[in-house]
Amino acid sequence: MKYLIRPALAIAWKDIYFEWKTKQNITTMLIFSGLIIVIFSFAFDPSNAAVQALVPGMIWVITIFAGVLGLNRSFTSEKQDDRIYNFVIAPVDPSSVYIGKFLANLLFVLGTQLIAIPLLFILFDFHVIGFARLGYFIIILFLGTVGFIAVGTLLAALASHAKSSEMLLPVLLFPLVTPVVIAAVQATKIVLVDLHELGAAMSWVQLITVYDVVFIVVGFILFEYVLEVY
Repeated sequence: MKYLIRPALAIAWKDIYFEWKTKQNITTMLIFSGLIIVIFSFAFDPSNAAVQALVPGMIWVITIFAGVLGLNRSFTSEKQDDRIYNFVIAPVDPSSVYIGKFLANLLFVLGTQLIAIPLLFILFDFHVIGFARLGYFIIILFLGTVGFIAVGTLLAALASHAKSSEMLLPVLLFPLVTPVVIAAVQATKIVLVDLHELGAAMSWVQLITVYDVVFIVVGFILFEYVLEVY
């Protein structure tokens, strides 16, 4: 197990350190998220009670589109001088590469959410009622993001060798993440808006959890064959 985890942590730390030095991904994702929030705040009246029902959808619009920007750049440094070929010949399990990239991408998206979602709540004067609902919301947000990143990391590696990878990734990604996005939006809406149907959120959470497990395992298994494309 240590031969799997240690290389994965090293790869994740490499990406995190590179991002800390350049701040390219997180800055782009935050600017894009802020732009979405500002546009929504001008397009809708935040004081309107009906607009509050749009907040769960806005949360996942921010997550998905900002996440795609980060995923598109997750293999940018490896594409230079065909450095991604080093992963193929390195004496490490290809699954370690997947886990490392997955962890780094997940951290970047969670960091974006940590800043963007409170800003969204402030601009729309949205309040989460009770610590229990806040806890459910955090769990749903984390599980939904994990599923999105699990699929996105695998497809980002697959699309990165194409000349138009920025356009190819969304085409491949959006159909596959539709189930988890629908489940996450529904669960988020129940927790944040439909205050009397908290139990109904659990079925959606179970669906998200199954999706996460399936696609993490799929990515774990198939990433070796994705690297062989190079």
